[in-house]
Amino acid sequence: MCGIVGAFRRTGDVLPTLLDGLKVLEYRGYDSVGVGLVQGPGLTIRRRAGRIDELASRVLAEQAQGGLNGSVAGIGHSRWATHGPPTDENAHPHMDAGGRIALIHNGIIENYAELREELIGAGVEFHSETDTEVLAHLIGRELAAGGRLADAVRRALPRVRGYYAIAALAHEDGEVQLVCAREGPPLCVAVDEDGAWLASDVLAILPHTREVIFLEDGDVAELEPGKVRVTDGKGVEVDRPARTIEWEMEASDKGSFPHYMLKEIHEQPDVVSRTLYERLDLDAGDVRLDGDFWSDESLGNVRRVQVLACGTAFHAGLVARYLIEGLAGVPVDVDYASEFRYRSPILAPGTLALGVSQSGETADTLAALRLAGKLGCARASICNAIGSTMVRESDATLLIHAGPEIGVASTKAFVAMLVAAYLMAVRLGRAHGRISQEEGRELLAGLRQIRPHLEHMLTREAQDHIRDIARRHSSVKGFLFLGRGINYPIALEGALKLKEISYVHAEGYPAGEMKHGPIALIEPGMTTLVIASQDSVADKVRANIEQVRARGGQVIAVGADPGSLELAEDKIEVPEVGPWLSPLLNVVPLQLFSYFVALEKGCDIDKPRNLAKSVTVE
Repeated sequence: MCGIVGAFRRTGDVLPTLLDGLKVLEYRGYDSVGVGLVQGPGLTIRRRAGRIDELASRVLAEQAQGGLNGSVAGIGHSRWATHGPPTDENAHPHMDAGGRIALIHNGIIENYAELREELIGAGVEFHSETDTEVLAHLIGRELAAGGRLADAVRRALPRVRGYYAIAALAHEDGEVQLVCAREGPPLCVAVDEDGAWLASDVLAILPHTREVIFLEDGDVAELEPGKVRVTDGKGVEVDRPARTIEWEMEASDKGSFPHYMLKEIHEQPDVVSRTLYERLDLDAGDVRLDGDFWSDESLGNVRRVQVLACGTAFHAGLVARYLIEGLAGVPVDVDYASEFRYRSPILAPGTLALGVSQSGETADTLAALRLAGKLGCARASICNAIGSTMVRESDATLLIHAGPEIGVASTKAFVAMLVAAYLMAVRLGRAHGRISQEEGRELLAGLRQIRPHLEHMLTREAQDHIRDIARRHSSVKGFLFLGRGINYPIALEGALKLKEISYVHAEGYPAGEMKHGPIALIEPGMTTLVIASQDSVADKVRANIEQVRARGGQVIAVGADPGSLELAEDKIEVPEVGPWLSPLLNVVPLQLFSYFVALEKGCDIDKPRNLAKSVTVE
C-alpha cells in the first residue's frame, strides 16, 4: 500500500535521489510522504501529509538555506494510509524511542495491537497510530541489546505477523547501516561502485543501474556502496543473482515469482492504487475523470449504456451493469461483442456504447464499437493501453493503468476494470443526481480501503491455505461455480480462469439457476465453488450449499458470509466490504485457486494451450 526507496552513496547527497524515486513511486501511495537522512552523528526525518511535491519544496528550501546537506544515506516513503489517518504524525519514517533507527514500511502488521500493548506496558511512548511504529520500537530495542542493524531486524521480524517490505536506517558509532527485508510486497535492490539502492519498483532504480536484484520472501539485505549481502531470517547468506533490466523489461520480468500470473495477482494492490490515482475527490463525494465527456452536462444525456466486450472483459462488463444500474439508476445492456455485430441491434437514443478491453485491440470489440457509432451512439472505453485503436476511436476513455499484463489469463487487468466500472458508476450517479455528496463520500471511502484488504488476502498464510484446498480438489472430475447478483459474473470469471490454465472442465452459473439443469451434475467427485457474500440473497446461497451437499457434492465457499462458510467442507474467508465492492475481493481467491490447481497439474500457466493474449482477428 506504500512506496519505499533507499540510497547509500560513497559521496554526494542522496536527498535528490530519494525525491526522484518517491516521485516515480507516488502511484503506490500519496496520502503522506517522508524521508530519513543521515545527518552528522545521527538521523534526521522530514515528513508531512500530502503529496511529494509539498515535501520536496520544503526540504529543498531547507537545503538551500544550508540544512540537510551532505547526507550520504537515506530512506523515503510514500504512504497509502491504513492504520491511522493521513497526518504528519502518521507519515513515515518512524523512529524508535532512542532515535537509533528510522524505519519505512509497505504492508500491514496484523498483530500490531497486541505488540503495541506489550510495548506500552514496558514504558514505550507512541507518537503515531500506525502499525509501523510498533516494528520501529521492536527493532530499536533489539539494536540496543547489541549487534548490527541486520541482526536486530532478523531478531525482531519473527515477532510480527503480516505482509511487509521494510527499510531501516541507522548511524551507530560513526557507521551507516542500511537494511531492508521482504515478506510479500515487492522489493528490489542494486549496487554499483559508487552506491546502493532499494525500491518497491525497479523503475526507481533504473536511473542508477540496470543490474537489479529481486528479493524473495524472507530475505534480509544489507546494503552499502558496491556491496549487498542477502541472508535468510537466520542470517544464512543466500544467492540472489542480479538481472539485467532493459528499458522495457521491468514490467515483463517475473522477479522472484515463478510465473507471470502469480506476479500479476500480487500486483493487484498496486493496480488498484494506479487506477484510483488522482481520481477520488472525497470532499466532494465524487470522481474526477479527464475530459469534458465525463462532466455532469455530458453524462446527463446518457439514458442507457450498452457494454461491448469479450472473455474476461465481458465478465467485468456484467459487474459494471450491476454497479451502474444499482448506483446510478441508468439501465445497462451487456453483449458479447462478437454477437452484437451480427444481431441487427436496435439502440435507443441517448445510448452510450462502452467497450471494455485490456489491449484495446480486440477485433470483435472494435467492430462492435464502430457499429454502435454508426448507429448514433457516443463511444467510451475502459482500457489498459493508452495508444490502442479503441482508445483512439473512443470519444472518452477511462484508462485502468494496470501496466503490461504478460500472463495470458487476465488477472490484474480484470480487477482494474472492476475499479474503473465502480468509478464510472459513481460519476454517473452523481451526474444524474442519484447519489448525494454524503453517499458519494461513503462509496469512495469504501473503495479506498480495498487495497489493504487485497494485501491481507495475498499473505503467505492466505496463499498456503488456498493451495492446500487446491491440492485436495485438483483431481476431481469437474467444477461448478455459483454466484448470485453482482457476484454471478465472478462465478463466470472463476470458471473461466480454471478452464484457461488448468484445462479442467468448469461451468459458471447464477446460483438461482442450479435447479434448472446444472444440479444434474452434482455427485461425489464433483466440486462446487460458491461465492458467498453477506448480502440480501445470502440465505438463498446457503440453500444452494445444502442442496449440493445433500447430493454428495463437495463445496468450497468463498466470501464473507459466516453461515455459508460454516456449511462448506472447505472455506476461503474474504473481508466484508459490502455488496458493491465484494467482487473485487471475491475474485482473488478464485484466481489463486485456479493457479494452484494448474500448478498441481503441471500446466503451462503463463502460456495455456490454444490461447493468445489479445484476440486481434475474428
